[in-house]
Amino acid sequence: MEGFTLKKEERLCSQKIIGEMFTSGESFLSYPIKVVFQKTELPGSFAVQAAFTVSKRNFKRAVKRNLLKRRMREAYRLNKPDFYSEIAEKELQIAIMFVYIGKDIIEYPVIEKAMISALKKTLAKV
Repeated sequence: MEGFTLKKEERLCSQKIIGEMFTSGESFLSYPIKVVFQKTELPGSFAVQAAFTVSKRNFKRAVKRNLLKRRMREAYRLNKPDFYSEIAEKELQIAIMFVYIGKDIIEYPVIEKAMISALKKTLAKV
């Protein structure tokens, strides 16, 4: 791993894996973020692939959805090195999705706190 980057190979793009995650994966809540994850075989060399989403129902404007996704990605990017090292120690591969479920736009420090909590809970459940 190369520190605080979030490369294309680290992003979850496979519709098949995303579908499997929502049907047979585990989930929990770390408000305002819902986390859905599943242990799986991933293509590529990274132990974790992540995706971020915001509901169009709650945020009609793409500008607001993009803002919230950007904040979640940034919080994940800055806090993932410890998460990656723990996953690598356990020799696992995980697909994980972060779903923003809040009804209004929340500032970055709150999202970062929720992301740190979500990563810790994920490690505990794996």
